[in-house]
Amino acid sequence: MNTQIPRATRASAERLRSGPQASRTLLALSLAAVLGAPQLATAAADPATLERRIAELQAELSRAQAELAAAKADAEAANEKAAAAEAQLDDSGPPVADKIQFGPLTIGGAIRANYILGSYPDRGDGPSRGGNGGDFELDTFRINMDLKYDQLVGKLEYRWYPGYNFIHTGWLGWDFDDGSQVQVGINRVPFGPGPYGVSQSWFFDQHYYVGLSDDMDLGIKYVTDIGNLSLDFAYYARSEWNGNGTSQDSTRYGYDAVEWHSGVSPNGIVLDGDNAPPPNGYRERNQFNIRAIYTFEDMPVATDLGVSLQYGQLKGRRADDGHHWAASVHMTNSWNNWLLATQLTRYKYDIDSDNPLNTDTLLPMGAYDFAWPVASEAWLPAVSLSYLYETPQIPWLDSVRPYVEYSSIIKEEGDFNDSQLVTLGAAWARGGWYIYTDLAFSDGNYFVGSETEDGNAETFNDADLFSSTAGVGDFGANGNDHWNYRFNINFGYYF
Repeated sequence: MNTQIPRATRASAERLRSGPQASRTLLALSLAAVLGAPQLATAAADPATLERRIAELQAELSRAQAELAAAKADAEAANEKAAAAEAQLDDSGPPVADKIQFGPLTIGGAIRANYILGSYPDRGDGPSRGGNGGDFELDTFRINMDLKYDQLVGKLEYRWYPGYNFIHTGWLGWDFDDGSQVQVGINRVPFGPGPYGVSQSWFFDQHYYVGLSDDMDLGIKYVTDIGNLSLDFAYYARSEWNGNGTSQDSTRYGYDAVEWHSGVSPNGIVLDGDNAPPPNGYRERNQFNIRAIYTFEDMPVATDLGVSLQYGQLKGRRADDGHHWAASVHMTNSWNNWLLATQLTRYKYDIDSDNPLNTDTLLPMGAYDFAWPVASEAWLPAVSLSYLYETPQIPWLDSVRPYVEYSSIIKEEGDFNDSQLVTLGAAWARGGWYIYTDLAFSDGNYFVGSETEDGNAETFNDADLFSSTAGVGDFGANGNDHWNYRFNINFGYYF
């Protein structure tokens, strides 16, 4: 009802309700005069008619007030629902593909493929992470399972690559009422500013290739917050298990100290095949990790400052036992959609030279079904600058994040060349699609090019592990101290 009662009428009606019975006729005459209503003036001589009319007006006023109150309540409820919907939309991020639900179990996955161009004179005999250049190849297919049943949680991920496969993640955990969580199984080691170190790119930064970023191990991890302080405590009995592949111990996702079936001759040449020694190397045991990150809220630029510490044992095979440690300070700064991530790390794999490599400056580390020596001691600076640009005006794109990144393994051994990596790229998101376009330059990463200074391809077979001029571009001596490039497009669909 849209009936509107003048304020003078409402005031008069209120006085009539509260006044004595004997004064009603006089008040009714005053009301009729103010309103100028002919029907009230005509009925002035009849008090009963006037009182009946006043009662009708009061009833209409009550109905109007009730409808107004209901309309206000409906409007407030609609505004609350709209605000909640907007908040949920902001929190959910870009739309994702539908996943399969079986009660508390959510099943998803991804399939990814690479297109590569770069410094590849030929395919060579080195490792492959999505191809070796000038072609389009499968990167990986994976299946993910997420469990959420009340406070019981869990994750499982298994991956297939061309020629090999392995478990990536597998843990069960519990969400406590205070927001903390415990994970038991194969989970991500807490080291660095985030799950992928400083990096936003498909290549990661050089921390990843020495086992200090996005590394999965078998153990227990406890995650909690105390005010603005985030804390992670973890113990790992060992690295994750070797998967199904052709290598001795390197069919895995994250880089670990591993066993392999190679050695070196007295002149430094790699011995493999029929000349190779029996399996040898190291396995990680009894590793402890602590990470603390403090969030500074009252600053013009949001800042997370943290430290990460790691210590563990190395179980030698045909080599003496050793140990390893790493310490890192890291920071992320965000302003509007800009994100700056920086990290400085010192690490050491403390081993003796009584091993088939006859040195304490190198040890075999492996992933992606390939093992190769890595410098045992180094500094490692890394930096990444990115910008998240959301694109609601483009129907086929949710967001794009361009980035530029640099990292370097600065080795303690003076005869070794440092291993540098520079990446320029962007990550494109639309629904279930996530696409990386990266241009990487490196003089010490065997996934980026394989060309020597004279234009030939590197050869890992019979390579000189200790030469700073006649070896391969790697994370050890980096004997091919020559800048290579790789342009990589990684097409990923996540479901």
